[in-house]
Amino acid sequence: MSRILEITILNAENLHMNKNSINKNAFVSLKCDSSNEICYSTKENSEECGGGSCLAWNETLVMEAPLNARYIIADVKCKTSWGNIKTVGMARIPVSDLYLQDDQVQFLSYRLWDSRVRRNGVINISVTVKVMEYSNPVTGIPVAGDNGSDGVVTGIPVWLSNIQRDC
Repeated sequence: MSRILEITILNAENLHMNKNSINKNAFVSLKCDSSNEICYSTKENSEECGGGSCLAWNETLVMEAPLNARYIIADVKCKTSWGNIKTVGMARIPVSDLYLQDDQVQFLSYRLWDSRVRRNGVINISVTVKVMEYSNPVTGIPVAGDNGSDGVVTGIPVWLSNIQRDC
């Protein structure tokens, strides 16, 4: 069982790589801490937002988060001039911050940390927890019918494999 999260990656501020400000060729990938194989990522950024060291994506990612997930990991990565992809910053977003109410938008900001555990910018996101569609509830069959009895039925289940047959 899981919950559907609609996470919009708004922007990232004050990102640096090798003491240089990052202006383009960056993207964000999201994954849950409990599942390493499922990863969601934005498109590569090629524009700045309002000058300075601010990158804007404004891209919505819809992801499933298992109920046992504790964190969602947001990795901001950048393509270097050599064509390599390097992680610029990482944020662990506690799932408990996201599950307030269904279909309510929250705007959150998290500190990004580089591979040497130094501060490296801030990522701004908005999150909406989608309501899970449940199937029709299963109704039970009345045991005694509509005779007005509100008694409790107890018994021991008998499995067909335990019944002895005289053949």
